[in-house]
Amino acid sequence: GIIMAIGQFLLFGSATLLSSNIGLAKIIFFAGLLALIIGNGFFKPNISTMVNQLYPVGDKRVDAAFSIFYMGINLGAFFSPLVCGTLGEKIDYKWGFLAAGIGMVIGVLVFEMLKNKYIVSAEGAPVGMKPEKKLHITEEGKEDLGEKEFSPARILLWVGVYAALWIIFMFVVHFNFVSTLIFSTSLAAAGFVITDPTLTKVERDRIIVIYIIAFFVIFFWSAFEQAGASLTLFADQQTDRTIFGWEMPASYFQSINPLAIIFLAPIFAIIWTSLGKRNIEPPSPIKQALGLFLLAFGYLIIAFGVHGVNGTAKVSMFWLFSMYVIHTMGELCLSPIGLSMVARLSPLRLGSLLMGIWFMSNAMANDFAGMLSALYPENGKVTHLFGFEITGLYDFFMVFVVMAGVASLLLFLLSKKLRTMMHGIR
Repeated sequence: GIIMAIGQFLLFGSATLLSSNIGLAKIIFFAGLLALIIGNGFFKPNISTMVNQLYPVGDKRVDAAFSIFYMGINLGAFFSPLVCGTLGEKIDYKWGFLAAGIGMVIGVLVFEMLKNKYIVSAEGAPVGMKPEKKLHITEEGKEDLGEKEFSPARILLWVGVYAALWIIFMFVVHFNFVSTLIFSTSLAAAGFVITDPTLTKVERDRIIVIYIIAFFVIFFWSAFEQAGASLTLFADQQTDRTIFGWEMPASYFQSINPLAIIFLAPIFAIIWTSLGKRNIEPPSPIKQALGLFLLAFGYLIIAFGVHGVNGTAKVSMFWLFSMYVIHTMGELCLSPIGLSMVARLSPLRLGSLLMGIWFMSNAMANDFAGMLSALYPENGKVTHLFGFEITGLYDFFMVFVVMAGVASLLLFLLSKKLRTMMHGIR
């Protein structure tokens, strides 16, 4: 949190110096971005794994807890743009950076004051403490690892694999620099973890489950994140946004998702808790397959809404609103459940690292989303995907119906095998 606050303050300083010393402003700007990246890398995986540690092993309330945790995240996502965005647009954007930095400092202070009271295990012990050095805690007991985890030969091997992946993605697949960085880092990090010689068979099986579901999650987010790209174009160009003579800005549609999460997350938490008490709560893979199905269903609705509509006509905002709400329901079946699953399946010593790899799948999905958004048939252009011709919005939306629908079906069919590999964890 402190590192991210420093990053925001550096961005504030960069914006302040921009008119007087552009060279120094650029240096401070990139330093601020680097601090935000590093700070978020420390913050996001660790804060997510701490939620699981609030409950005893096997507690059925964990998925519900992550749904509430997810609601809190989106509560911040809803209010932060209102504060920082208003300051930035109405006064000067540098004050938005300053407000974000001050907010992070306040968050860290509140966390430090209250963590020992509220962030404790079921036994009342603080969570997120420093782990015992070089001690492998398994279901069978504790084992001294010695130097087996990070042998020079193993590190050298995976540095070579990482370099090879760079060459393949950059010069064979012809990805850009950012895509190459994302995909190479994700695959190399995943390979490094799964080849850890200290893993037991049960631990390795559970990590493989994380990887398999992370693969399916890529298809979810690559379709879901069209909200920030192609769907914003659709809202701007082909959606009737007039309400009683007032035209709603296209960007307002992106507020539907966090608002829907705030209202629906408690409902989903109640549903999971209620089903858990009756011992009929579906396992994590089934929930996530349902999330993919709802994503496909949302795109199917909007595909019907635009079917037969020409390139200049505008459709009712009902179609876009309905799709966003259904997608939010799918997100609540997949994203917080995924966080919960990773936290429960990960060996304690690898919890934050595996959570980071889980988030790397989101990064790959966002990159893939950008590639798919280029298929948007804007201004009557015709695009192709695996031989399929996309001539209009109906064709474009059906791509996501098929992609998410097939992924949902495959994950559902694999769910029984995945449950076996989870070794008792739902």
